[in-house]
Amino acid sequence: MEKKVLIIEDEGNLARFLELEFIHEGWTVTTAQEGRVGLQRALEEKWDIIVLDVMLPDLSGVEVCRRIRSESGVPIIMLTARDAIPDRVSGLDAGADDYMTKPFAIEELFARVRALLRRKRPNEGKILVNGPCRLLLEQRRALCYENDVRLTAREFDLFVFLMKNRDRVMSREQILDQVWGFDYTGDTNLVDVYIRYLRNKLSQAGVTDLIETVRGVGYVIRGLDDAD
Repeated sequence: MEKKVLIIEDEGNLARFLELEFIHEGWTVTTAQEGRVGLQRALEEKWDIIVLDVMLPDLSGVEVCRRIRSESGVPIIMLTARDAIPDRVSGLDAGADDYMTKPFAIEELFARVRALLRRKRPNEGKILVNGPCRLLLEQRRALCYENDVRLTAREFDLFVFLMKNRDRVMSREQILDQVWGFDYTGDTNLVDVYIRYLRNKLSQAGVTDLIETVRGVGYVIRGLDDAD
């Protein structure tokens, strides 16, 4: 089956390097070097994954990500030359599923791509229910009080993992290992960022205090009775 990647990167040498590496791995590759052009291409076709630079001419990568996410759930990996936490958080808050700081090893990029693609695989006929929330795994939809909660691919996988392990306190390291799908060596604060983002979206849907913080350990979703 054809795999399609869109690379939105204004550094010519890096864009060409990524293009050649993805082609070598059997991907069909399209590139864009400007934010607006990349956004247009992102919305014109269906992609398996998008690799998006933060610093782009004419329209920032964060804004491109935000606009893509308003229309599509395609997995997005953001590339940034800045490792400051606020920069990473802004990309994640815009809807990115993962980020990498330049320079990076191409092997790690492909490991993260594979992990995101695994997250996309449907789990046929399965539904997780807890209180007012239902997760339709086949459709990758989250419903709370029967209203859609729009989640990124990573947020959905995090929600699924906690729901499957409800009443079990999961450490940040366990979450990184199981949700990110490989031996992630970065800051475990990444989990906190995604938990906060997920909590905000659940709160907007009228669900508060579903995800409990266990100080010094991690996070847990407690089993709830079905909503009336």
